[in-house]
Amino acid sequence: MASARTLAFGLLGRTLGHSWSPQIHASLGSAPYALVEKEPADAESFLREGSWRGLNVTIPYKRLAADVADTKSERVERIGVANALVRMPDGSIHAENTDVLGFSWMLSRFCEQRLDEEARSALMDGEALVLGTGGAALAVKAAIEDTLGCPVALVSRKGNDSYEGISERHPRTTLIVNATPVGMYPDCPQSPVDDATLASFPQLRAVLDAVYNPERTGICLAAERLGIPSESGLAMLVAQAHFSSELFQGRSLDEGAIEQTEQRLRLSQRNIILIGMPGAGKTSTGRSLARSLHRPFIDLDDAFAVDAGMPAAQYISEKGEPAFRDRESKVTASYGCKSGLVIACGGGVVTRPENYDAIHQNGTICFIDRPLYQLSSEGRPVSQLKGIERLANERMGLYQSWADVHIVCTGSAAGDAQLIRAKLGL
Repeated sequence: MASARTLAFGLLGRTLGHSWSPQIHASLGSAPYALVEKEPADAESFLREGSWRGLNVTIPYKRLAADVADTKSERVERIGVANALVRMPDGSIHAENTDVLGFSWMLSRFCEQRLDEEARSALMDGEALVLGTGGAALAVKAAIEDTLGCPVALVSRKGNDSYEGISERHPRTTLIVNATPVGMYPDCPQSPVDDATLASFPQLRAVLDAVYNPERTGICLAAERLGIPSESGLAMLVAQAHFSSELFQGRSLDEGAIEQTEQRLRLSQRNIILIGMPGAGKTSTGRSLARSLHRPFIDLDDAFAVDAGMPAAQYISEKGEPAFRDRESKVTASYGCKSGLVIACGGGVVTRPENYDAIHQNGTICFIDRPLYQLSSEGRPVSQLKGIERLANERMGLYQSWADVHIVCTGSAAGDAQLIRAKLGL
């Protein structure tokens, strides 16, 4: 965390351990960029008296940022919250809301790429529903009004317009946006609304989320299950950072850098998840892959042993497979929500449907397919009990349906790792 007296650019908030903003701004030229955590009692004095040049502001200080500014953009005047401040040459503070600009950029691209239409024609014939009433929700509402020109309703857990019976009050909803922190790492994959609620909107065409970590938030996973196009907020994060950086540096930046930065972040932060039959080489391939990418490697069988205080084989023998699967799911979820890892799963991870969301939310799932005659059941109690052929019959379809990438073993861990890298563009 940075000193209030030495900061050039940075992000002010109360809790910022999850932020990816420093690496984004480093690529944009607004660096050094630091994370500044302040309690409410200290935030106003930092905003007014700190020596910062440019500052992004997040929860819970966006209204305060607008209040302390000497001058404000039209967007800030309209919605009363700011997420970007710049210190002018005369020492005054100017406030902008680049969240509005960032979400508008994301929404326009989403309509063009996922709905194959220009934004206004894609969604303007209905109503947009924004979940939340805080600063992010107000920015999203303003962006939708500017981009789509359609009615926008803010919905919260309490009040007259709550989540209960929401589709009955808003039957013409074509777009739902989550602008609450629900589903943000590490409390993921949670969703402010469930599958049944999303399914109850007869005209719903798109679901977006302002949360960017995990890559597929709970509400996006729900939309995916229903076949509704969805996207979480990484593009919004990078785009608002781009427009903030222009403000901080006082110059225009190439807008093409938004997608380039977004793609680099996706590739670097997305987990690589290895699934396959017991003995397929997930651990050896994972270690080789992690070394070549300079990433941490997690073997979920080892992680299970640490968590349970005994190896998986012993746990299964003493407590039974159902108890093992319950605990395995908890361990899987604890690592699946993290970022930038290479994770080797146990062979039976696909036997519990809830594990799919746990590893899919922030990962690319790679199925390592080794011929059955090359697999051994030694030291594998489930393989010994059921036999490799029976396990394959039970699981092979699941491996294939869960996988984003399918590789046939090359004969070596290094070769398999190289093949995965090539398929993922890493």
